[in-house]
Amino acid sequence: MRKPYPSDITREQYELIRYDIENFKKKTHPPDYDMYDILCAILYLIKEGISWRAMPHDFPEYNSVYYHFRSWSKKDETGQSFLERILAELVVMERLAHDRNPEPTMLIVDSKSIQNADTAETKGYDGGKKSQV
Repeated sequence: MRKPYPSDITREQYELIRYDIENFKKKTHPPDYDMYDILCAILYLIKEGISWRAMPHDFPEYNSVYYHFRSWSKKDETGQSFLERILAELVVMERLAHDRNPEPTMLIVDSKSIQNADTAETKGYDGGKKSQV
């Protein structure tokens, strides 16, 4: 049993998407790892922004996690990946569990982007140097 990380989802949340994950592709042999651990490892990598080889050792081997990440990240004909779909499904379920609208009703826009939007094409902007070019 591995220690929990802040990026982990609960087993109850996983149960809501378990069927989709386990039936993502045809099985030719039993899985080597618990798919819950694979998903939590992917969420950890996304949240922490670490390299694959820097993954903590209490997760499954990085090459197995990478294999699932690559296959789940491929876009389908709608332009959305399996990983995006299951994460969006978890967000909707979490919002409903807290009696909130499943779709967000507010949007936050970076004020610097808005201020620069009119002149960006004509003048250009170099965010690294904080000066106009």
